[in-house]
Amino acid sequence: MPRNNDIKFMRRCLDLAGKAEGRTYPNPLVGAVIVHNNIIIGEGYHMMAGDPHAEANAINAVANRELLKKAVLFVSLEPCSHFGKTPPCTDLILSNGIRKVVIGTTDTSDKVAGKGIMALQNAGCKVVTDVLGEDCRWINRRFFTFNEKKRPYIILKWAQSADGYLDHEREKVPEHKATWITGRPERVLVHKWRAEEQAILAGAGTVRADDPKLNVRYWAGDDPLRLILSSSGTLREDSAVFRTNGTNIVFTYNEEADLENALKVKLDKNRNSASQVVEYLYNIGIQSLLIEGGAVVHNHFISEGKWDEARIFTGKEPFRTGVKAPVVSGRVLANLSFSSSNLEVIMNDKVSDVPRG
Repeated sequence: MPRNNDIKFMRRCLDLAGKAEGRTYPNPLVGAVIVHNNIIIGEGYHMMAGDPHAEANAINAVANRELLKKAVLFVSLEPCSHFGKTPPCTDLILSNGIRKVVIGTTDTSDKVAGKGIMALQNAGCKVVTDVLGEDCRWINRRFFTFNEKKRPYIILKWAQSADGYLDHEREKVPEHKATWITGRPERVLVHKWRAEEQAILAGAGTVRADDPKLNVRYWAGDDPLRLILSSSGTLREDSAVFRTNGTNIVFTYNEEADLENALKVKLDKNRNSASQVVEYLYNIGIQSLLIEGGAVVHNHFISEGKWDEARIFTGKEPFRTGVKAPVVSGRVLANLSFSSSNLEVIMNDKVSDVPRG
């Protein structure tokens, strides 16, 4: 059983790792601290792909390098033992005389997969593993899902009325305007989510009706890759997504579709589109997908079991009629209250075995 101090220092590793959320793809989020006599003497985290890893940043933060020989390194993920854009972290750890390493969880990707732990142990380093292991897997659920399940981590997001409708019947709404269910704080949160994920998907119906930009505006971060699912491939060239900086990919069954401002991906009519979208994203290295609607797209991915997490805003007012919201079941991870809505986060335990920390 981990000691209380081990847990305390590993929590600090996780706090550090989370600072780079959305910026380290394709690498995982990793935090590290170096402890001497129960005092942190150095800490760091991996900031972005190509930059030094967490272990290197923590070691470089130590003022008196002589203390490293008597110190313990805590790191949220197994150190790498291979050459990539940076040298192996195991070599750096050993060359600095660190003789004990406490690891949150093993790295199950093909390049590491226990090799880092073995390299340390073979060199005489004491290694402790599985300290807050579930928490350390949770923060990297995208990375683990991609490497273990060979697909991106999929998040569904929608807002529904108090009585379970996504929207009014548009033909009965003057000027066909969208009805906002959530308030400004929720919209800021959604843009934070967009900045954390690599791709975002909406159906052609949503693009035509709401004309969304599907980018990051109310938060600092990169825009996700924009995906549109359209059977016909018929979309207005002046749609906001096509006038917004970034990359658009349209998945369509229509090989004749004329799309000047997007990459067209032809779908096979004999296979469900959700599986084809997921396979395409895995093949181009996309680890996470945020789906923002509408009802047809959400229900399709739900019916195919292609989702890991659902984030559902429920407003305070009823619509009484309209477009019914999807329905999902699973383990409730969180409930949050806003002035205009309540947010429920649900985990799909049927397909995802990444535990909630």
